[in-house]
Amino acid sequence: MAKKAKTVFVCQECGYESPKWMGQCICGAWNSFVEEKIIDTNEDDKRSRSMGTYGNAAGGLKKAKAMPLKEVSSGVYTRIDTGIGELNRVLGGGLVKGSLTLISGEPGIGKSTLIIQAASNIAAKYGKVLYVSGEESEEQIKMRADRVCSTAGLENLFILSETNMENVEEVCKTLQPAFVIIDSIQTMYTADIDSAPGSVSQVRACGNMLMRVGKVTGVPIFIVAHVTKSGELAGPKIVEHLVDCVLNFTGERSRELRILRSVKNRFGTTSEIGAFEMVEEGLKEVENLSESFLEDMDAGTEGAAVSAIYEGTRPLLLEIQALAAPANIGFARRSCIGVDLSRLNMILAVLDRKAGVSLINHDVYVNIVGGLRPEDTSIDLAVALAIYSAYKRIAIDSKTLILGEIGLTGELRNVKSADKIIKEAARMGFNRVLMPARNASRLTEKKDDIPAGIRIIGVRNLSDAIQSL
Repeated sequence: MAKKAKTVFVCQECGYESPKWMGQCICGAWNSFVEEKIIDTNEDDKRSRSMGTYGNAAGGLKKAKAMPLKEVSSGVYTRIDTGIGELNRVLGGGLVKGSLTLISGEPGIGKSTLIIQAASNIAAKYGKVLYVSGEESEEQIKMRADRVCSTAGLENLFILSETNMENVEEVCKTLQPAFVIIDSIQTMYTADIDSAPGSVSQVRACGNMLMRVGKVTGVPIFIVAHVTKSGELAGPKIVEHLVDCVLNFTGERSRELRILRSVKNRFGTTSEIGAFEMVEEGLKEVENLSESFLEDMDAGTEGAAVSAIYEGTRPLLLEIQALAAPANIGFARRSCIGVDLSRLNMILAVLDRKAGVSLINHDVYVNIVGGLRPEDTSIDLAVALAIYSAYKRIAIDSKTLILGEIGLTGELRNVKSADKIIKEAARMGFNRVLMPARNASRLTEKKDDIPAGIRIIGVRNLSDAIQSL
């Protein structure tokens, strides 16, 4: 049903609105009125949200009105400290008021543990926190909170076992919390849609309702999402576009290390990661991540090389292990953990054509210790030299850091933030860095960027790098 439009007359000099045309405005201007048609805003429309700062406290909508861009404030966001340094780092400094954050991960990886710890810290510092659970009962959440949370914030932590979004929205209006957690979005439903919870239409509709609540009231909302068998976010892709921040929580069940990665962040960098260790008391922050990746590395081991990547605002040193064994029957096998298989095949092809190292009759296995899956190509040279070391049974010096991206012609390309990586290598006790010649020449020109005790070796291609070993 179409809405009825009403006619008003607006003065072009002062903006005064009158229900009827007047020859002279109250500001004194003559013949300045122009007729305009206005459609009333439906305050019950759940699909709309305020374009103002946060709307009113009751959650109602403001009248739709466009603002000049120069009058919109920017650059200053009110952030909430979660009390967890690594989580704050990934979020860009804390939770932004009115933001929607989506976190996903494998079952049992520690998502609920992380958010209950953050909820307890926020409740102790900022006031009421609402934890909405569609999967667990109040008793189950209380058992987890008693194990991993301090008692300081539990009195302000409210638990709601509910799956109806209309009821959740009503509780938010009544309680007026400082932080809301939805665990999980796949269990929520709205009565406006007849499909089952978790369906595409229900997830989309519930996501829109949560966005409206967050943007209108200014309350940050944490949304937990399920993942598919392949590790992708379950549900429609539109939910990822809808939220302000998407976090991915990963880790290996056989190890205690957990990695929190920012996939999307409108208020910070998208390449930032946070590290946690799963202990009996919950998730413990890992501040020196490079040391945890290298603590089990043995000196003089064949097929082991150390490389580094720059993630977000900090460099990370990684141990890369490789094994080359003769293939007994049929085609040689290529297996890798943490490295893209197509990238590994390219490196093996370059080794064959540009360095004369043929592995066509050898099974090749490559592993990045710690379960990290870096997307940076600066580890290419370390992967190639680790394979060469395993094939030739030559150990690489454990105090040598190897950097460089390999091209199809065998040349080595520059890596980003090489100066910061070198400083981290010096702090970790490394004394030699093998890197592309162009990176090395730039660093040599700026001698202040090279820490004492570090020797820089610049190589132009893969063959030169092998000769330097």
